[in-house]
Amino acid sequence: MCNFYTRHIVVLMICSLIVLYGPAGCTQHNYKNEADEQVYKIIDQKWRDDFGTKANYKVGDTEPSAGDIRIAKAVPASGVLTLPQAVAIATAYNREYQTQKEELYIKALDLRLTRHDFEKQYFGVVTGGYNADRNDEVVGIEANFGFNQLLAQGTIITTRVALAWADVLTGNMRSGLTSILSATITQPLLRGSERKVVLENLTQAERDTLYQVRAFNRFRQTFVVSVISRYYGVLQLWDVMESAQKNCDTLGLLIGKVETLANAGRIPKLELERVRQEKLRAYDEYIQARKQYQQALDEFKITLSLPTNAEFQLDTKVLEALKNSEMKMPNFSDTEAIETALLRRLDLVNVADAVTDAERKVYVAADSLRAELNLVGSADASSARRADRQTLNRTREDYSLGFELDLPLDRVPEQSVYRKALLTLNQRQREYEQASDTVKLEVRNAYRDLTEAAQRYSVQTEASELAEKRYNNTLTLLQYGRASSRRVLNALEDMLDARNNSTQALVAFAVASLNFYSDTGVLYVRPDGMWER
Repeated sequence: MCNFYTRHIVVLMICSLIVLYGPAGCTQHNYKNEADEQVYKIIDQKWRDDFGTKANYKVGDTEPSAGDIRIAKAVPASGVLTLPQAVAIATAYNREYQTQKEELYIKALDLRLTRHDFEKQYFGVVTGGYNADRNDEVVGIEANFGFNQLLAQGTIITTRVALAWADVLTGNMRSGLTSILSATITQPLLRGSERKVVLENLTQAERDTLYQVRAFNRFRQTFVVSVISRYYGVLQLWDVMESAQKNCDTLGLLIGKVETLANAGRIPKLELERVRQEKLRAYDEYIQARKQYQQALDEFKITLSLPTNAEFQLDTKVLEALKNSEMKMPNFSDTEAIETALLRRLDLVNVADAVTDAERKVYVAADSLRAELNLVGSADASSARRADRQTLNRTREDYSLGFELDLPLDRVPEQSVYRKALLTLNQRQREYEQASDTVKLEVRNAYRDLTEAAQRYSVQTEASELAEKRYNNTLTLLQYGRASSRRVLNALEDMLDARNNSTQALVAFAVASLNFYSDTGVLYVRPDGMWER
């Protein structure tokens, strides 16, 4: 009967452990929220004020921060999508932007795992069961608890407490409780003993997270520029469509005037047919312009992660505001712009820091070529208590101190790693030189594009004014019979081209300005997703 109850007690203990620490028990701890808290604490530590506003960087399934954009993924009730709303929706829902936020999160999560390598790593294992052979029948439970820890000096500490309880149901063995306390310390004295070498993985993980924070902010700059540029581009096509529509209306009025003059015999009727034919050609151009605008608008919806069947229009006041604004060149030279870019471009800073990483890798690889000498110390204390006695039956303590020496007789693998590290350093230095030259080239090209756009906008604006004046004068001469309809049609076509060219030059100037500020690294993304410099 006693053995029967003993078995059931053991079974109940095992079942209790399974219930407490099994899958049901594990779900009581919210690991996701804990990971989010640790990750964003790391990101906050790495984020500097000059990177940009710390907003709109949390992944979609976490609680947003106070500065994050909160906007519905829907078309405004007015049916007009303003530029700030478009940027806000793109920042909140664009798929590529979401991926960049997740990449930042994953990099910080990897750093959290690397930091854990230098923390106390606790373990607890409980085993139990029933065992029987010809002579003995035993039930028992064994528990092992302790922790491992790696210190910055390369010291490895391992501790363990083991408890074993056995109940002999039948046989010659004796029931009782055994406990063991053990600790081991391993201290490297040569290879792997320097703090710089031991912490290399952690140092690299820390720097990789910083690089990802920079890369994310650099992406935000280019992303905002791309969204605004596409918004301007769609508006330009809308303006082309509107100009084509106005051209058709103007030709309709012109047909009436030419028909009156032709009926009065002041001009040949052939000219009336020419104007009618020109109106058909203009209407065909309007159809093409409308298709291009609608297609560009649908493509822009993809950028905003909105359904392509969503019906809305862009704010045409943005184009009018650009026309009425004072568009002028920045007040610094291309040399100053290049100097600024070399200091502020976050992607270039990452490439420069990669050279420092490669130098560290060479040092670590050289350390692995040395001999390995470890000092090992351990201590063990064990005790056993018999089931039929209430006093300790036996206590034992053991201590040891020794060393492990690995002579550098075979370092071929380490030699290969060292040589590769030297070559990698050379590659990183060349990559920085290449990146630096590329940044200089991008800034110079951006400055030239901006200069060209500013000059073309000035020229095209004046050309548009002259073309409109020429058309009005030619139309007046037609009414007095001093000009043919062909001259009027030519003047009207030139006026249409001049207007389109003027709008195109205006948009090109605005986009060139954005690209210039982005390439120089002075474009600052605000919490609402818009920008300033």
